[in-house]
Amino acid sequence: MKNIQYPMLAIAILVIIAFSLVGITIVYRNYWLAGTFFILGFAIMGFGLRKKGKATE
Repeated sequence: MKNIQYPMLAIAILVIIAFSLVGITIVYRNYWLAGTFFILGFAIMGFGLRKKGKATE
């Protein structure tokens, strides 16, 4: 079994939280905040993918 990469786990959890917050803010009909969390989720995901790409080089 491989070791857990805690920084990457934290980034993945942050992405899940950001996209969950999109759903919550849509329920409250706050679309500006939903859009903000949507963009934030993709930004965090892009950061994680870039970090993982640099780690494998």
